[in-house]
Amino acid sequence: MTPDSPEEVARASAAAMWAGDRASRALGMALDAVGPGTATLRMTVRDDMVNGHDIGHGGLTFALADSAFAFACNSYNRRTVAAGAEIRFRRPTRCGDVLVATAVERERDGRDGTYDVTVTAGDEVVATFVGRCREIGGAFW
Repeated sequence: MTPDSPEEVARASAAAMWAGDRASRALGMALDAVGPGTATLRMTVRDDMVNGHDIGHGGLTFALADSAFAFACNSYNRRTVAAGAEIRFRRPTRCGDVLVATAVERERDGRDGTYDVTVTAGDEVVATFVGRCREIGGAFW
């Protein structure tokens, strides 16, 4: 059955991507929500995710934001990859923090897109991320 609505397309695209995304699953991420141009993922900072300063490793916060970005920009059943990204760390994370990354499409023009991702721990913003993507051709089904 082919999905009919944009929301169904987003969910089906996410399911296809999630099935092959061993990295996000290995880091304990969970896909909480997906829609056209949006996605929300969460991850708990484990004791093996802290650095020598006893704070969450920034690369893992980046990985969470990048995964939310990936699910958002692939929500149209058009295979899309990152063309660039940057992150701003606002405050350190700690072991036990539940991080939530919410990606929102800022613009999509032809094969290119820009997405904003906010990473929170509770009510606090811990990082902001901007990702730029490029469609590479192909679909999930």
